[in-house]
Formats: sequence, C-alpha cells, structure tokens
Amino acid sequence: MKIALLSDIHANLPAFEAVLEDLEIQKPDAVYCLGDLVAYNVWPNQVIGLIRKHGIATIAGNHDLKVSKILPSEGDCSKAENSEYAYKLVGNKERDYLLTLPRHLRLEFQLNDQQLHMLLVHGSPRSINEYLLQELPEQYMLELCKEFKADILCFGHSHKPYHRIIHSDENGSDRVHHLVNTGSVGKPKDGDARACYVLITIDQTAGIKIQDAVQVEFLRVEYDVEKAAKAVELSLLPDAFADNLRKAY
Repeated sequence: MKIALLSDIHANLPAFEAVLEDLEIQKPDAVYCLGDLVAYNVWPNQVIGLIRKHGIATIAGNHDLKVSKILPSEGDCSKAENSEYAYKLVGNKERDYLLTLPRHLRLEFQLNDQQLHMLLVHGSPRSINEYLLQELPEQYMLELCKEFKADILCFGHSHKPYHRIIHSDENGSDRVHHLVNTGSVGKPKDGDARACYVLITIDQTAGIKIQDAVQVEFLRVEYDVEKAAKAVELSLLPDAFADNLRKAY
C-alpha cells in the first residue's frame, strides 16, 4: 500500500500543479492533504478547485480556519501591503468548503492479525497550532502516540520534513511508532525551495513490531519558484513572502 501525503500548499498553484504531475508518475494508492490550502499567495481558489477535482481527502489547517474571521474582499483593498489580503481572495463557496473540513483523519490497517493505526493531523492531535518539531523530547512524542493510539502519526504545519522512529514497551513487547512531518508543498522552510511531499509504503506482510513495515520517502519536486514569487510581488501581499519562497525559510 502506497500513500501520498502532502500539506501546506498555501495557495501556491505552480508548486501544487508540479506535485500533481509527479503524483501521476508515482501512482500512489491514496492521496491525503494535511491542510493549509490558503494564505501567502494569490491562488487559493484554484488550489481548492484542484483538491476537489482530484478528490483528495483533506483536513483543515490553521490558515484554512482563519477565513472564518476574514471576509472575501469587496472592491479595492488597501494599497498598503497586507498579510490578510490572501484570505480575502478566498471565494464564498471555497470558504464554506474550508470551514467544513475535518480536523483529523484516522486509518486502520490489518497486518498479520494486528491493527496498525495511522493518524493524520495538521499541527498535532492536541492542537491545530502545535508544532511537533524534530527536537522535541522522545518521551513527549511517545506519550502523544500512546494517548491518541497512533502507530504512524503524520502532520505538517512546521514546513520542515522529517521521519522519526521511537519505540515503546507494551506488556513486555516492543512497539514501533513512526512520526512523519510531510514538509510543505508551497512554502518550504528547510532551505530547499522545491515542493515537498511524502510517500509512505506499508508492507502488509509485516507486523506492527517490524520497523521496516513502514517505509517513508520524501520527494522534492522542481517548480517555477520565480512565477510564484513574482505573483506575490505583483499583489498586495508583503514582498517578504516572495523572499521566503526563493530562499525557503
């Protein structure tokens, strides 16, 4: 079973289109999006349209929910740079879609008569705004996995991809937990400007105690970064957002 996970598109249409093209090559069995379709660029409605056209199951990100507080623009916006401008571009039907997205998705797999639980969230299971950074203490991450019964915990939000494996001792037997940050399609922050998404392969012949039962691969996809950056600079968004795209910070 091959599952593609992507997150934090942030209205970057050129990046998302490039990832969709790559998905056609990879041919995963399922595709899920971990939220933040909007903000920071000028194509929120086009991105949402493609998500729906391709039938990609999606959960809400913190920026997606922010549209409830910022209404679509009517007429001219202020000529001053405005970080809220990105939310004002979101159409009414697109707002309705974002505000009805689920917060979490849970998948269960049966491996050799054992259940493997995969939990998809945006920030963390506890809060949509929590950053699960790679350097967090192992005990904290383990408690999170146990509390929410996650063998594979997948999330975005920080825009910094990583795969971390931790072990727990349950009734005298070892259990493996995989922590996967998907990185960002449209606004990477790890110094690599290419779009990022994840392929998770689950070996159905293995068991939950086998570390290699879950394989995680990060894919980086070239796209027209300059097109996305110039779109920011030609809009009412802060020019700093364009610099973020070019330098991936």
